[in-house]
Formats: sequence, structure tokens, C-alpha cells
Amino acid sequence: MQKQKSKALLVAGLSLLSGAWATSAQAQPKDQLFPQAPGIVSYTYRNQFAKDVPATLDMIKGNGITDIEFSSLFKQTPEHLRQLLDERGLHCSSYGVSYEDLTTKTDEVAAAAKALGAQYVRVAGIPHAKGNFTLDNAKQAVADFNKAGKILKDKYGLNFIYHNHGFEFVPYEAQVGTYFDYIIRNTDFKYVNFELDILWAFFPGQDPAKLLNTFGERFKALHLKDLKKGVTGNNSGGTDQNNDVVLGTGQINIPAVLKAARNAGVEHYYIEDESAASVEQVPQSIKYLNSLKK
Repeated sequence: MQKQKSKALLVAGLSLLSGAWATSAQAQPKDQLFPQAPGIVSYTYRNQFAKDVPATLDMIKGNGITDIEFSSLFKQTPEHLRQLLDERGLHCSSYGVSYEDLTTKTDEVAAAAKALGAQYVRVAGIPHAKGNFTLDNAKQAVADFNKAGKILKDKYGLNFIYHNHGFEFVPYEAQVGTYFDYIIRNTDFKYVNFELDILWAFFPGQDPAKLLNTFGERFKALHLKDLKKGVTGNNSGGTDQNNDVVLGTGQINIPAVLKAARNAGVEHYYIEDESAASVEQVPQSIKYLNSLKK
């Protein structure tokens, strides 16, 4: 009984803590740069979801968030998870799966995405030897993405998006571009589009705003995250998860990214905070987004 009371108080406290920011988001001035509530990536609260899915959904709702990108079902069936979302007025707009599941279980992935009510199916990695992403890897990804994307779109009415993870930004030919450029330019825009993770673009030395300006409408979704000051990036596709900091306190020019994303027509903005302090940091990131002016 005491444990249940403590959990209820925790959820209530978090809801009250973030309620002021949710209210301020509803009374948005016309000069606000980010005029809507952000979405959230379920990986942000992976530890909380692993312990208690309903309570974690309550916490998300308490933060004024209704749009979720799920990277896992957390031992729930898609149908039951959808029921839990519906009961709270939440929705899943994107469903993240592994590369292997996308290519070998396309129909099963589609069925789960449809049951969740998702619009997008997302993959966040491409098989390759660690530290050695090659043109052959990129070519294989192009072929696999075009094939799976066509099935998802034509058969199920779903949209496929690829989420960059940093290793794709190695130059593949002098003065031509990176492997990420290659993948974008060689995939069929009718069946393959992209989700820009701004940290995993910035970390290997790219400018997220410039990428949005260059490839425009190919980006349908965005992962909002910030990189701790003083951290030096590389092309590894990996950094300490606690290098994810509150938006606006790190190295990335968030306002420039948001302006470019608006111009590109990005549809979904998901906060992803992989740090151990995500419960405390997400409300602060929301407050920062609400404070930005045009």
C-alpha cells in the first residue's frame, strides 16, 4: 500500500511540476518560435517503462506531451499499448524497429505499427563493421529501404523514415558528399524519408540546420537533443548517454535548427534524452522550448 501511495505521489508531483509549462504552452504568443507541445521518444523513459508502463504514460501526459515515438513495446502487445494510449488521450505517431525486422519481418512490423496507430515506421541504424561504414553498406541500405518502404506504403499506407546515427557522415568521395548524402539522393522519396537526430548530426561535425536547408522535405521528423559542452565528437556513432543535456544548455544552436525545420516542413518533433537524469531534464527542455521567440 505504501509503495502504491509513493508511486501515486511521484506521478502527481511530476504532473504538478510540469503543469505550469503545459499551461504556458497552451497560451502561446504569436511570436513563439516553437508553438506546439513536443513529442517524446519512448527510449527517453526506457527504465521507467520497463518498470511500469501505465505510470510512465501518466508522467508523459503530465508533462503536456501527447505524441510518442515508441522504440520498444516494453513487453506489451501493440493492441494493449494502443488501449493504454487511448485511455489517456495519447497517440503513437512513429514506431521504431530494428533493421533486421524491417527487412525480414516487414508485414509483422506493419501490422504492429497499424495496431499502434502509427503513421511512420522508423529504423535507426544500418549493419556495418564497427568504425568502417562503406559504400557497399550504403548501397545495401538504399536497396533495402526502397524495397521495404514500397511495401509499407503501397500495402499498408505507412511511411518509412531512416534515423541517422552519426557513422553515415563519413565522406565517400572527394568533394561529392557523405554516405548520408548518398543514401538520401539514391532512395525513392515516395517510399523513403528521414528523421534527423540533431545530436547525431552535430556529433560527427555536421550542421543540422544546414542539412535541413539542403534536403528540405525529405525530413519528416526530428529528434530534439543537445550535446554537453566540451564534448568532442567523431564518426563513431556513440557517446556517453549522460552527454545528453537540457535543450539550450549544450553546444547545438537549437533556434537555428527549429527555424530550418519549420522551413523544411518537419511534421514531428520528439525530445529524446538518453541520460540518467531524463525525468528531471525533460520538463526543463520543454520550458526552454516554450521560452524561444521568433
